[in-house]
Amino acid sequence: MLESVLEMPWKIGERIPTNLIVGFLGSGKTTAIRNLLEQRPVNEHWSIFVNEFGTVSIDQALIESSRNEVAVEELGGGCACCTMSFAFKPLLAQFIRRTKPDRLILEPSGISHPANVVDILRSDDFSNVIDLRNIICMIDPNAVDDSRWNNSETFHDQVQLADIVVLNWTDLRTQEQIDRCLRWIAGFNPPKQLVVETKFGVIDSQLLNTECRTTRFPLFSEAHPNPRLDEIQLASEKFEAESGASAKDSAGQEASESSRLNSTVRLDQKPEPRRPLRFPNQGADLRGCGWIFHVDDVFNKNSLFDLLEVIRDVVRLKGVFRCESGWWTINRTKHETGFLKSTYRRDSRLEIIFESDLLNWDYLEESLVQCITN
Repeated sequence: MLESVLEMPWKIGERIPTNLIVGFLGSGKTTAIRNLLEQRPVNEHWSIFVNEFGTVSIDQALIESSRNEVAVEELGGGCACCTMSFAFKPLLAQFIRRTKPDRLILEPSGISHPANVVDILRSDDFSNVIDLRNIICMIDPNAVDDSRWNNSETFHDQVQLADIVVLNWTDLRTQEQIDRCLRWIAGFNPPKQLVVETKFGVIDSQLLNTECRTTRFPLFSEAHPNPRLDEIQLASEKFEAESGASAKDSAGQEASESSRLNSTVRLDQKPEPRRPLRFPNQGADLRGCGWIFHVDDVFNKNSLFDLLEVIRDVVRLKGVFRCESGWWTINRTKHETGFLKSTYRRDSRLEIIFESDLLNWDYLEESLVQCITN
């Protein structure tokens, strides 16, 4: 039990309104959260807990840079629902105790099964402090035509367990795709509380507030089964080796800003100019790799983004880079690539998730370094 961590005498008798924003890779979860933060009441303190498949945090960096007054925590290197569930509980408990939020939003990784996360939030450890409200699922309408997503039990249960479904990217999809996706969603039982269409991840913050009383059960509860004890032990040892701290330490101590941002990166490792840190990762039939570059590395934007746009077999690619023309983010799915100015300034970083295992990390890293101009 985590009572000692979750004691919150400043809010006895109150529970924190909590929402899950779920959705497969590239559906627009992080963008939706950034838009929701723009609607945050000025007198409310919101806390955002992000779980990423990759080891190098990108989402946390982007959310932090957009709203400095919002607390953000990240758990990377696997799914909070299974492989990283041993660390999820104490990290979330410590985060709640440290930040004392008026609202909590959780963004599981794009390949996480939400059922296990919901079970954790409704367990005795958290039920007295968390008021779990609507689960919102972001969907790219073309996902129903993508065999990888359409055949995924996890994807089906992300939709099945959602109270509200948001069709994103409707400006980039045909009406036929949108209608086909709406018909597919209409086949779920019980029906969704609401289905809305949007673009650029814009959703109304009022969608967070209604408490849904419909009981929803997963269709594929074993899609991401809880790991065996030996698997938990191995994952825990890996986490401790890479983070420099155990899950127990994370629950009992307040982490510094830099250690939170790199919660799955060894604290004694620092990138050197033109010598980035590399963090490969794999799971759920996907391979990933992340890099952190020294803050003094300045990239040629055109060369860098041309390189990142032509890499094959990319499922998801996110990065933030210092370029001659300022700091930029790149956000790529299978189908689209977007670029935006960034207020993040700590370092340059990249995370890529692949379907293929044919890419040579050494060659890609060398190509990235060649884009550095200084």
